[in-house]
Amino acid sequence: MNAQPSVASLKVATAKPAGVRCPQLDEADRCRLFGDPRRPAVCSSLPPSLEMCGQTRQQAMVWLTALEQATAP
Repeated sequence: MNAQPSVASLKVATAKPAGVRCPQLDEADRCRLFGDPRRPAVCSSLPPSLEMCGQTRQQAMVWLTALEQATAP
């Protein structure tokens, strides 16, 4: 994995602990802030890829959890 801003640094209305679903995701797991200047930089720095998204939400969560651990402050 490349060095990325820490996913743990994601701040929305309140701090989002690692492993907790982002409150900005809608029912279809789409970002409500996509294209919005309020969208955190860490989110914009994560372009979707097969490696990151996998074939299921569970596979994506495994990848994101590893990224959170690798980039924890």
